[in-house]
Amino acid sequence: MKKSILSFVAVLAVIALLCCTAAFGLTVGPVTVPSVLDAENGIRRGLDLVGGSSITFEAVLEDGYNKSNLESDMNSVQAMLQKRLDSLGYTEATVELVGEKRVKVDIPAINDPAEAVSVLGATAQLKFVDADDNLILDGSGIKSAKSGYGKLSEADIASKHFVEVTFNEDAVSKWTEATKKAANAEQGKNTIKIMMDDTVLSEPSVGSEYAGTGITGDSCVISGNFTAESAKTLAEQINIGQLPFSLEEVSMSSVGPQLGEKALSTSVKAGAIGVLLVILFMILFYRLPGLVASIALVFYTALDMVILSVAHVNLSLPGIAGIILSIGMAVDANVVIFERMKDELRNGKTIRAAIDSGFNRAFSAILDSNVTTLIAAFVLFFMGTGTVKGFALTLGIGVVLSMFTAVTVTHFLLNRMADFRITDPKFYGVSRKEA
Repeated sequence: MKKSILSFVAVLAVIALLCCTAAFGLTVGPVTVPSVLDAENGIRRGLDLVGGSSITFEAVLEDGYNKSNLESDMNSVQAMLQKRLDSLGYTEATVELVGEKRVKVDIPAINDPAEAVSVLGATAQLKFVDADDNLILDGSGIKSAKSGYGKLSEADIASKHFVEVTFNEDAVSKWTEATKKAANAEQGKNTIKIMMDDTVLSEPSVGSEYAGTGITGDSCVISGNFTAESAKTLAEQINIGQLPFSLEEVSMSSVGPQLGEKALSTSVKAGAIGVLLVILFMILFYRLPGLVASIALVFYTALDMVILSVAHVNLSLPGIAGIILSIGMAVDANVVIFERMKDELRNGKTIRAAIDSGFNRAFSAILDSNVTTLIAAFVLFFMGTGTVKGFALTLGIGVVLSMFTAVTVTHFLLNRMADFRITDPKFYGVSRKEA
């Protein structure tokens, strides 16, 4: 009994710590968990909640450009800019085409349009140039880039971080010729610069072993003094720098919250009222298990807020909807479990046996429902953009946490309740006559 009481109190203390961490933040040594109320370091707010910057870009078409490709190229620009924003963490930003050759970008929480342009790097174009600044390839010649870690050859003793670049078919011969020329150049001239406008991202040298043939094949490896972070950064910069033409800003402005400054507080209040009503319903209908589910629901909500804050998620009203929906699913899992428990109690089983059997019987149904929801969330996240992606992210995180909470925290607390020798079926929502 004493051990059960101590473990029950320990869980309540952990939940209280999570709630305080979510509300006020926590710093332990070098690790800092920001408060959910910290708009700068915690959960970011979307354009519909805090406003931001709106920039319109226009494509700069060079002489000889084939205008029949304009529509597909503008679609590529839209996709690439959205990819840049997503990789920078601005999942609530939106990119939309305006007219024939303009694209409008709305970025939340950045009120200085010039800063937004700098963050986005929308006018930047990727180039590979030789030591004399002659163009070898532009972004259109790059198929993809990815970072990796391992031994680059059998002669290597230690593994190292690297970036692997894959080229489009029509760029392979140009790359082979350029690397052959660089490999035959004198020391200091045997380099190829990877540039984003006037900024040099990397300047790898080409080894003399390629003097005869150049680097053949449709890919090459860039190695050096990379860390995991710097290799990943270079790969991302190469991937997002493949615009088919340059862009120039034609208008920049700051925008206020689209749904009013009180939208966030109103949404939070509505969510809090909904959670309290759910807790009241669970306690009245399921008695002791309902109380346990309410405690687990507080644990889930606090943990969800901490994770969203640490991940610096961009939160808009659709994102809040995803959180509320996942809370509903957490309660739904508990309802399935408790109904199974009540069936077991009506069949004459003991409290502990009914708890274990109820969880075992309900698990498959809970798993199936959560997996199907996760599949939908993954599809929305990888196929959607902007606020759709934000909704999918908060929903996906919430579903995983809700399933964990239902099958572990609720189960643990109910078993501790059974240890307290509270065995009267009425405390579990079943009358003595039914039992």
